[in-house]
Amino acid sequence: MKIGLFFGSFNPIHIGHLAIANIMAENTDLKKVWFVVSPQNPLKPSKGLLHEFDRYDMVKAAIADNYKFEVSDVEFHLPKPSYTIHTLTHLQEKHPDKEFQLIIGEDNLENFPRWKNHTQILEQYGLYVYPRPHVTNSPLKSHAHVKLVEAPLLDISATYIRECIRNNRSIRYLVPDVVEQMIRSKGFYR
Repeated sequence: MKIGLFFGSFNPIHIGHLAIANIMAENTDLKKVWFVVSPQNPLKPSKGLLHEFDRYDMVKAAIADNYKFEVSDVEFHLPKPSYTIHTLTHLQEKHPDKEFQLIIGEDNLENFPRWKNHTQILEQYGLYVYPRPHVTNSPLKSHAHVKLVEAPLLDISATYIRECIRNNRSIRYLVPDVVEQMIRSKGFYR
């Protein structure tokens, strides 16, 4: 079974994440998409990052009604910082019956050569890439193990959503209703 792994901090999960995951699950050969909640991305600062269990709970609530989606806390149990290659290796050992593919935004292709063991990731797993606005053309786009997936350009950022919350502006339609309710009731991002 072919599984797409959608890594992210999901701080918070928003409709852009869900739309991309749905396109991957419905319009490619992927049978499921697993949202892998990352405790700490080694290439991003942790300032303003909500606790990993709270982000996991929001993802779980957001995807509860879609049988093609799952949420994974696998990186919570691995050494930090989280390196994708270690997670992939761990998942492959745990699930030898599954074929894992990485789902990333086109904006990540430029930095992909900076990822630990990026060549091994490309060759053993491969990338499903969705378009992102304002990106430079990467030579990796023509790599045999990179599959470009047609999708709408969604320029929604969790940073913008957190800023709206801090400034008491509406986030309606940017996040699922259940996520908005969790954010409001627990006072996240204030």
